[in-house]
Formats: sequence, C-alpha cells, structure tokens
Amino acid sequence: MAARTEPRTGKLELDPAVVRKARSLAERAGRPIVDLARAHTTVAVERATLRLAGLEGADADGTPWVNRLLDCVRADVGLEHGVALPAWDALLRGEAADLAELAQKASAGSVRFRIPEGADAAAAAEAARARVATGVRRIDERRVERERFVADVGDAPSKPWIYLIVATGDIYEDIPQAQAAARAGADVIAVIRSTGQSLLDYVPEGATREGFAGTYATQENFRLMRAALDETSRELGRYVRLTNYASGLCMPEIAALAGLERLDMMLNDSMYGILFRDINPIRTFVDQRLSRQIHARAGIIINTGEDNYLTTADGIEAAHTVTTSQLLNEYFAKEAGLADWQLGLGHAFEIDPNVADSFRLELAHAMLARDLFPDAPLKWMPPTRHMTGDVFQGFLLDGFFNLVGALTGQGILLVGMMTEAVVTPWLSDRDLALQNVRYVMNAAGNLHEDFHPAPDGFIAERARVVLGEAIDLLEEIVHDSDAAGDPPLLAAIADGTFGLMKRPADAGRGLDGVAAKSEAYYNPASDLLAFRDGAGVPAQEPEEER
Repeated sequence: MAARTEPRTGKLELDPAVVRKARSLAERAGRPIVDLARAHTTVAVERATLRLAGLEGADADGTPWVNRLLDCVRADVGLEHGVALPAWDALLRGEAADLAELAQKASAGSVRFRIPEGADAAAAAEAARARVATGVRRIDERRVERERFVADVGDAPSKPWIYLIVATGDIYEDIPQAQAAARAGADVIAVIRSTGQSLLDYVPEGATREGFAGTYATQENFRLMRAALDETSRELGRYVRLTNYASGLCMPEIAALAGLERLDMMLNDSMYGILFRDINPIRTFVDQRLSRQIHARAGIIINTGEDNYLTTADGIEAAHTVTTSQLLNEYFAKEAGLADWQLGLGHAFEIDPNVADSFRLELAHAMLARDLFPDAPLKWMPPTRHMTGDVFQGFLLDGFFNLVGALTGQGILLVGMMTEAVVTPWLSDRDLALQNVRYVMNAAGNLHEDFHPAPDGFIAERARVVLGEAIDLLEEIVHDSDAAGDPPLLAAIADGTFGLMKRPADAGRGLDGVAAKSEAYYNPASDLLAFRDGAGVPAQEPEEER
C-alpha cells in the first residue's frame, strides 16, 4: 500500500513538511536569544516593574520617578540584582511610606540601598510581588473591560480592520482628527510617536502638545485618546481600536502603560529597533520579551515591522528576509505567551511598480504570508518607497494594494495616502484614501473565497521560491556561529542579513543599560507574567494585595 501523504495546505498548497521545517529552524535560531533574554535584565525592564507597582510622576525637571529611583538603586548595588529586592527592603526598613516617597528621598541622597539576605530577602520579595500583582490585576481588569465594551457597543462589521494614522504633535489636536477618521470609516487609529522618542531612555509624563512629526507616547496621552475613542465608539455603534508604539529604549515600560490604559494594538517588532534605530541587540531582545509578556496578558495585538526591511532592501531580492523575520517574530511572540489572533505580522507592497509582473509578485508574497500564518490577522502595509509625488499614480497604486488585501483576506490594512512623500496628509487626503479602501473592499466583496492561483502557476511557484530561500537563510543562521560564541542570530544581524543593516551585539544605543542577572536577582513581574507553553495561559494568577 502506498504511503499516505499529508494534504497540502492553503491556497498555495504548501508542503506541510516544508512549513514545519521552516518553523523548526526559526525556533532553533530563536531559542538561544530567549535564553539570553532570560539571563539578562535592563533598566527598562526594571522601570516597567516599578510602573506595574504603581510608581508614577516626575520631578520638577520632568525626569520620571521610576528613572530616579532605579538610578539610585543602581548606583548603590548595581543593576544585576534587579530593583525589587533593594527597593522593598528599604520600604520594610521604614525608609519611606511608599515608592513615591522612596524615590524622592533617594534622589535627595537620604536613602541607601542594600541587597537583603535570608529572611529579609524573603520578606522584600513577598512585599514586592504583592505590590506588582496589583498592576497585573489592573491590566486583567482593563482586558475584561475591553471585552465587555466590544460586546456592548459592537465590533467592526468585517475585516480587514481599516488602520489609519494621525499625529499632529499635539494630543488635543490628535483627538478630533482621530474621531473624524473613525467617523469616516477607520476601525483602528494609530497615533505616531514624536520623532526620536524611541531613543529616549525615559517615558515623558503628562499630556503633550509639542511633538515632532508625531505625538509623544505618554500614559496621559494614552488615557485621553482612549477616552475620546470610547466616546466615538458609542456614537458609531462599533468599537474603535487604538494603537501606539512599544519599541525603542522604553519598550516594556510603554507596553505596561498600554495595558494599564487599555490600548488595543502596539507596534512591537523584535528587530526594528536594532536595525533602524541602532539600539543594542541584547537590550532589544531582553526588553521585547517582557513587553510581549505584558501584551499577551493585556490582550493586545502586536504589529511587527517586516515592511521596513523593504524600504532599504529590494522588494524582490529581500522578500525571503521578510518571511524569515515573520517566522522569528512568531516564535518569539508565542514563547512570550501571545496567541495567533494577537500576531499582526508585517509585510508590505514595496516592489517597484515598473517591474514586469510586479502585481503578481506582490500577490504571491501576500498569499505566502497568509498561508503560513492562517490564524494571524497580519498587517498589510501600503506602498511608500516607490511613491513619487504623482498623486494620481499614487492613488492607483494604493488601489492595487487594497485589491491584494481583498484577494488575500488580510486582517489589518493600513490606509495608503496618495500624498505619501509629498506632505503630511490633510484630513481631505485621508477621506480620499478611505474612499479608495471602501470602493475596493465593497466591489471585491469576498473575492478571496473565489481566488485560487494555479498550483503550478507563476504565483504559487514564486511563493515556494521565497519560502525555500527563507529556509536556506534560517539554516545558514542556525549552523553559523562567531568566534565569541554569541547566538547565531546575533551574528546574522551583525552581518547585515536583515534590511542591509549591520548591527553588532557589542555596540548600539542602550548597551550600558543591560546587565547579566546575579544569583540574587528577583523580579516579581517575570513570575506574574510567565505563561505556560506559550499558550496564553498564566503560570500564576496575581495574588491579592496584602
């Protein structure tokens, strides 16, 4: 009797054995990075822990108290033990009544920290865990609040969710623009951060009115925009989702603030900050793991940044690096506890439109992403690199982009602007862009149900070639290592494998904020946010505050 073969998967009829091999290689490439992340901490991880414990506010100079307190702890005992034991030991010794007072006294030089031992260490750990658990419970409550709100007012009627960007620099100007965009049909509002915020090693406080090509991500700005969109959601009878950016040097802190203020999506790519902001690779991977654990707990959908690779590398030659990164992002996300429905893996419409069969190539790449990740929403990015300023051609390109989204059943579709590369879009530009989306989606309907490329045709063959090249690259990464014994993925990043950017592991911004954990290290957030088997199941529930 002939051996039974597994049915091929998806519309491209991908070989399931080949798909399994790709995922297995991604895990082998990613596992040493996870081990590295588990063995290190960063200043941002420790500050995120303090934020979960309720420490807010800033001093007269605008420096957040989480920064002040951590800097004082670090100066006395180092970073490698974490902030929890020395800070709560000081509280139990009566140095201050709470974290806010402790931060103020420490900044004034009236408190000295130590690493407690024995019974003192156990007491500090218990107190720290109880306090951080209140923040985790608050995130749990906000997640339930979202679910009830959606059930009450209704959800977007269909996918893809239409994702539209606003950002004037002034949160009080952003709010009416965001509400107008929602009324015009946007399902997701993304508030772009002020230029350069990713390189700030602190999170600004309060409502801000002077951003640069974007608006600062702060807890108060999150709160204001969420409240405004809740009001508009009730008006429209559908929930309008809010997006911001958990990336850069404060990735886990901003993730914590997003969970506390009920944001719905966050830009959270595992390598974007390394490649495009020259942030140290180890710093980034340590920070992104805790940030994703927080997002998993908060029910936040992450958006990854593979589209950015194609702004610096060729959209055809580098297509396999996008697939490789998607597979790595999936592994890192699931290891941190995120479920498939939370994986807004990125890809983009960035092939030169003058290339023959460019539309077929774009369709092949989009279909490959859809078939590899059938249960992920995916985030489909519009053309930017080849927008020339010709608004008529740009409008047509955006229409073709929208058509690929309809043909492949994308989950999150970012609205392309015909004035891309000309001006910051006006509200009228956004209205025209939304009309383009609505026309294509309405006219195409469920065209993706009817569209099946020929099994041996151009589209299916191109997808198989890209997947094969991604596997070849993953094999090269897995079987390669440098003389220092660093994880092979770090060596690949240093060699410029992704986006043509060479980023060595011993350089980059934020490296001085990384420390290998000592044997005495303790962080209650790591325990409370841990997940079993990457299945979105908490390893431990937050205990009641004592």
